[in-house]
Amino acid sequence: MRQPAFLQALGHAWRGLVDVTTTQKNMQRHLAITSVPLLLGLWLSCSLTEWCLLLLTIGLVLCCEVINTAIECTVDLASPEIHPLAGRSKDLAAGAVLLASMIAVLIGALIFAPKLLTFIKSP
Repeated sequence: MRQPAFLQALGHAWRGLVDVTTTQKNMQRHLAITSVPLLLGLWLSCSLTEWCLLLLTIGLVLCCEVINTAIECTVDLASPEIHPLAGRSKDLAAGAVLLASMIAVLIGALIFAPKLLTFIKSP
């Protein structure tokens, strides 16, 4: 009996997440770094709104990394030889990850800096 199309799609998507997580060092680094804001958020008692911003920002970076990996795979398939446009495509995709990461750091600083300053100043 065939699985419904939706369940098949979920299976493919899950396989993609497992693949990117197990084969891509940058994704593994992003996931490891994710523990920092999550632990800080717990320790500094972030509000619901702050948690939403943190999770949305973390999700943005992780999604960009998955898309970057997909673009790199597609470019490698389409242009196995070195080509300036292939390199440019990969650089642009990596730039999106870098931009999302910089925004994530800025949002983290905006959320955590006041809390950390209050913590440091309190007796």
